Amino acid sequence: MAKEIERKFLVKGDAWRNLGKGSVYRQGYIATKNSVTVRVRIANNRGYLTIKSPSVNCSRSEFEYEIPLADAEEMLDTLCDRPLIEKVRYKVELNGLIWEIDEFDGDNKGLILAEVELTDEQQQIEIPEWIGEEVSTDGRYFNSNLAKFPFSKW
Repeated sequence: MAKEIERKFLVKGDAWRNLGKGSVYRQGYIATKNSVTVRVRIANNRGYLTIKSPSVNCSRSEFEYEIPLADAEEMLDTLCDRPLIEKVRYKVELNGLIWEIDEFDGDNKGLILAEVELTDEQQQIEIPEWIGEEVSTDGRYFNSNLAKFPFSKW
């Protein structure tokens, strides 16, 4: 079983923009029940199916499987709730950690979030200057909730 431990933050300013290369992501949710999510994603022309358990603090179980691109496209088109999540993800390596910065488009345009995966919940990290408020436990910022309650409607 894979365990995901991550912290999530709002991003401020543009100092991060030249630090990493962006990739287009398109994803949707087939099911969300009792805080369990089933997600379909296309990233870099590869399809993925991911199942995540409910979060406890900053941790949750995560199971991710690569699936054929055509299957992922059909699932996004026919099975997933609307709106889909559209974003460009930038990966920035700093101090031995990979920061994933998501610049949202579509119904979530204007929202920019950064996530960093940790080895344990107590891991100390150095916060870059372009990181703002921590929103790790604020459910509004979970992608599965942004699909139901987009940022543009807040």
